Amino acid sequence: MAYEAGLIGEHGSIVEVRRLIDRVAKSAARAVIVYGETGTGKGLIARLIHQQSPRASQQFIDVNCAAIPDQLLESELFGHEKGAFTGAVARKSGLIEAANGGAIFLDEIRDMNLVMQAKLLTVLDTQRLRRVGATDSVAIDVRFIAATNRILLSEVNAGRFREDLYYRLQVVAINMPPLRERGDDVFVLTDHFLRRLSGRYNRVIRGLEPEVAEIFRRYAWPGNVRELENLLERIFILEDEDVIMLRHLPARIVREVQGADRAQPGQGSVGGDEPRRNYHEATANYQASLIRSALAAANGSVNEAAAELGLSRHALRHQMLKLSID
Repeated sequence: MAYEAGLIGEHGSIVEVRRLIDRVAKSAARAVIVYGETGTGKGLIARLIHQQSPRASQQFIDVNCAAIPDQLLESELFGHEKGAFTGAVARKSGLIEAANGGAIFLDEIRDMNLVMQAKLLTVLDTQRLRRVGATDSVAIDVRFIAATNRILLSEVNAGRFREDLYYRLQVVAINMPPLRERGDDVFVLTDHFLRRLSGRYNRVIRGLEPEVAEIFRRYAWPGNVRELENLLERIFILEDEDVIMLRHLPARIVREVQGADRAQPGQGSVGGDEPRRNYHEATANYQASLIRSALAAANGSVNEAAAELGLSRHALRHQMLKLSID
């Protein structure tokens, strides 16, 4: 997601996120944590905090903690001295040191092991770091912005995340809401992406057919804003019409929305009358929302989602089948 346009949206939750970004960016806060499901724009928030801060002219370093093996992460973040380990033929500054004066974004911080968490906490508290193999430490001035798609307190309770680091990061927390909770922002974002993609692909798509708009409104968007942007780009590449039609959408999306209609008594088809709500419908909707959120946070892993929900894999599979969740 391009960040030049800022944080797109008009929903109250997004207005609040923009307010927090402005306050945090201008503050002296050395540590910030951003919560949100995959694809909501956590990296965008990190960049906006940096761009709107007095540190904007300095480096912004982006690190995905899940993408670096445990045995390499310390050297990547802290650097190393010559001879610190086999293959260390020269001194190397780490990514934290490279961000001196600026900010470092630690995405998926929950994947950092407990030993590294302890070392990171020391750096946060002292603003000094020691390269691997060094006997002395160096002073730094870095803002740390962390992000995770999981509830860190649950990770603390499970013994996978240090409690002291959790509270150190939790001083300033920003929660990015999922797209399904942002109301008509799905259409605000659609208009924004259509304009941007029109320039990239040198043709115009004017908007959505009414049936497609209703699908967009009611689809759960487990991949959030990233899923919406990727879907629109796919249509630009594969389709020729200047309006997005129902047949342009992946069958699984249409099936999910229409399957929800069939699973909920009293609810009409897409574009039909407003559904009549009752206890059973409300319960089913809430269960489906919980399951989709857990699956999105677990990147589709049924095992991880089941653990987060406190269910067995078999029980979760049964509920997914019952609620027509792919």
